[in-house]
Amino acid sequence: QVELVESGGGFVQTGDSLRLSCAASGRSISSYFMGWFRQAPGLEREFVAAITESGRGTYYADAVSGRFTISRDNAKNTLFLQMNSLKDDDSAVYYCAARDYSGSGYHVDQTYNYWGQGTQVTVSS
Repeated sequence: QVELVESGGGFVQTGDSLRLSCAASGRSISSYFMGWFRQAPGLEREFVAAITESGRGTYYADAVSGRFTISRDNAKNTLFLQMNSLKDDDSAVYYCAARDYSGSGYHVDQTYNYWGQGTQVTVSS
């Protein structure tokens, strides 16, 4: 079992950047397909980005493509999300997640086995 802890959230202005981290413990993340999701008040949790076990494959939601970059450092057991050109609509609690298989459905939160507690990102103009 792997435990996930997000950090790096905060209050920023429109156009600013933030880098989220997700530190894992318990097991190496090298065998886990991982992703980032977010949830704004009153809305369902939505897919943001995902990355294959090796890091060679990445996937993004249309809303963040070109602005966000997902990456991982398996040696440091850490997942990252670099967020640039932040917009008000990016405000949400951001969660990292892990699942122990690859394949389809990476954008579906129910396919992930493990979740962090979330970190708040607030973007204001």
